This record gives sequence, C-alpha cells and structure tokens, in this order.
Amino acid sequence: MTSAPTPTTDRGRDLAAVRAAIAGRIVGRDRELDLVLAAVAAGRDLILEGPPGTSKSTLLRAITAEWGIPLILVEGNADLTPSRLVGHHNPSRVLKEDYSADNFVDGPLLEAMRVGGFLYVEEFNRAPEDTIDTLLTAMAERVVTVPRVGSVTAAPSFRIVASMNPYDNIGTTRLSTSVHDRMCRLVVDYQDADAEREIVSRRAEFPALRIAADAVAVTRATRERDDIRQGSSVRGAIDLALVATQLCAMRGIDVPIDDAIDPPRNLPTDYTGAFLDAMFVALSGRIHLDDTAFTTAEGVLTEIWQDHFVLKPAAAEPG
Repeated sequence: MTSAPTPTTDRGRDLAAVRAAIAGRIVGRDRELDLVLAAVAAGRDLILEGPPGTSKSTLLRAITAEWGIPLILVEGNADLTPSRLVGHHNPSRVLKEDYSADNFVDGPLLEAMRVGGFLYVEEFNRAPEDTIDTLLTAMAERVVTVPRVGSVTAAPSFRIVASMNPYDNIGTTRLSTSVHDRMCRLVVDYQDADAEREIVSRRAEFPALRIAADAVAVTRATRERDDIRQGSSVRGAIDLALVATQLCAMRGIDVPIDDAIDPPRNLPTDYTGAFLDAMFVALSGRIHLDDTAFTTAEGVLTEIWQDHFVLKPAAAEPG
C-alpha cells in the first residue's frame, strides 16, 4: 500500500507507479484517472461533474485505497447542516459535564481532516449555502475552528472532492464564484460502448455475450432520445443483464450464442420477449422523461426494444 502524498513528498512521488497500480481497477477511464490523480496529488480540491454511474466514486476509492487513506462520503441535501458536517457535542454528556472538547463528536469534515482522508460530497449543489461556506473555510485555510473545542488543522493528505449531476436542476442551488475559484473541475461523461460491455461483464459475473451486448445497447439508447431528459447509467445495464439472465433461466429459455455485438439477427421471440420484461424492471425507474413527453417509461422502453431487436436487424438484412 502506497503512502499518501504530503507537501514535502509530492514532487518526488512516482505517480506513474501509483497510476499503474490503480489502472487495472478502472475500466475506460484512463484520461480521467490521470487528471484526478494529478489534481489530488497536487493538493487541489476537485469538483467532478457528470451523470450518475460514470465511475466517479470508483476512481476515488481506487486512489484512496492505494494511498491507504479513508474515503468519507456524505450526501449533499437540505439535511446536511454545518453542525452535521462539522460535528456536535454529545447532548447527554453536555447535561452532565457542560460543553467541552471531550464530549464533542466529530462530523465527517473533521474526521476527514484529522485522518487525512478524502471528504467526498455527492450532489454538492444540493447542500445548503451555509454548509458550503463551511467547506470553503476548510478548503482555503485547511483549518476549522469550533467553539469550545478549538482549531482542527487538516492532515496533509486531506482533500475535498465534490460531485454534481449536470442533468438535475431540481432542488439545486447555483454555486458561487468563491466555490469555483477554490476548486478544480473535471467533466466526467459516460464511457464508450466497449468499456460499458466490459463493466457489465465484470459486475454481472460474466453473463452471456448476447445478454451483455443487448443490455448495453438498449441502455445507451435511453441517453439518445429527445423524449428522455436523463437516461440510465451503466448500472441499469448491469441490473438488466442480471435480471435477464435469471429470467431466461427461470423460464427455460436458451440464451442465443452469438459472437456478433450488433445488430442481433433472428433471435428467438422467447428470448426477446423476456428481455423486454427485464427492461421494464431494470430501466423503467432509471429513465426520466422530458416534461413534454406524452408517454410512459414502459412505452419508451418498448420503442427502444423494437428499434434494437426488430428495426435495426431488418435494416441490416441484405437486399
């Protein structure tokens, strides 16, 4: 396990060796791994902007695991008050002992500062403004002062990493220029089809090639339609592959042995019918329709299914 970088050792660290150790755990994220690793090794805090299921937390877990430091995750929402983030005095002990440093319970921010971990704030722009201001102090000074407790200075490897979903603007707040001025920013988009098939194969315990290919294809199609505001991430493809595999086994359906990826030709109707049922279960809750769409999630998924299993194969037939 590699030690975390400090200001005195950053320049001499062999980041190439660290990157090589991490690369095998990440699929289709070479560039993003380089940039995230370079930013945190340089001592910078970072915003990762991208839809869910694009390996943001996977990248951070791999880096912190290699450095042997904690990844402390918090969810940005209206309940993430400054006291929840920084910490609080134990109420029962306060009644007996009055306020003191001994009965203060660290929140995730102070915990990450003391141990030199990464504080990872998901849905960063959903957190209240005064909570974000508390993080600004930690970013700017690397010190947080708590009344009746004193000042807590961050360990050298402490970082704040935040994530935001650019497709979600309901219940969010616009980040101030002060936030953007203190944080680097990286846009993380979906992986390509080959990488997503590899992810599905790993996470769904190596399903049949046909199932993995079809699951990725229809899931990616949910991101390309005008009537879908936000499509499914690769997590939907993983669940689809798992559900389709179990459904075919339960119904006694032989999964086609097909080395081709696209288009799927002349597939048995029992397989394609089971796949549609699996799509309803795995994807209907993961797609968010546009406000102007006069249909249902199941209706849109049926059209995607028809396009993938009927229209595209027919168009590809010779003659």
